[in-house]
Amino acid sequence: MSSLHSPAPWDVRHLPRAEGKTFLVTGGNAGIGYFVAEQLAGTGATVILAGRDAAKAEAAQVSIRARIPGAHVRHLHLDLASLASLKASADALNLERLDAVVCNAGVLLDRPPRRETKDGNELMFATNHLGHFALICRLMPLLTATPASRVVTTGSFTAKSESLDLDDLQSTCGYRPKRTYARSKLAQMLFGFELDRRLRAAGSTSLSVVIHPGGALDSLTPSRPPLHLRTTGQRLRSLPTGLVLQGKEAAAWPAVRAVLDSSVRGGQLWGPRIFGIRGLPTLEPVQGHLADTALAARLWTASADLTGLDPSPNLR
Repeated sequence: MSSLHSPAPWDVRHLPRAEGKTFLVTGGNAGIGYFVAEQLAGTGATVILAGRDAAKAEAAQVSIRARIPGAHVRHLHLDLASLASLKASADALNLERLDAVVCNAGVLLDRPPRRETKDGNELMFATNHLGHFALICRLMPLLTATPASRVVTTGSFTAKSESLDLDDLQSTCGYRPKRTYARSKLAQMLFGFELDRRLRAAGSTSLSVVIHPGGALDSLTPSRPPLHLRTTGQRLRSLPTGLVLQGKEAAAWPAVRAVLDSSVRGGQLWGPRIFGIRGLPTLEPVQGHLADTALAARLWTASADLTGLDPSPNLR
């Protein structure tokens, strides 16, 4: 895993050009994922918005094209909660190269009862972790065939203070929504680090990078009609909060840097500079549970068992 070092200067308002490259953003039709897609589209790359809702994806494309005339954006139907559907989604890409996947989509439930997918998996763990694990498995041949491709996995700062119970990954005991969400994001981050270790062991040029967006609120997020409208009153009321948190446009910066910055290395963790919750993207140390290689390897095995898929044979 790469050590902490001083990266090259980075300007979030003046991104490097990326014509000819193709990036896929899960959950790119709303929230932080939308701003990741918008910023990447501004580089001249082709950006694929992967999500379930075609109407929301169309609205996101309209918004992006309004700000970036001639932007190359399209929609891919993707339901991370349905493992059986992911092969069809991957096949529908019909690409010769894929330069980066941003595993951004996620679901956060704020109250009981515990919910399951049709596959019988707890909904947040299934969507946030297992769905992305299976998707990357499906896309690995394409990713490893694209020189220096990247998998960017979105975690959460809440995951840093959580622990993972490998004997109860489905949160069947003492279900608490916020804890289950944090554990699902911890699982995703561990997957991202383990994926990079396996890519390095295979001698691949592909990279796996982990990021987290910090704290982001709609009231601090600039308007993007028809997706999101912020009133003057909301903007004024949110000014004190802006000293601590940020909007979703800024929360997209770590993911965008992880995709585009040539100084980024596999196995790194990027997040907001100020207390890990707001500000410009910066490198963070990988420590605590996140650095537990044995835990990550056991999670990988469990995830492969639950999905019936394993990216490892496709690494090269």
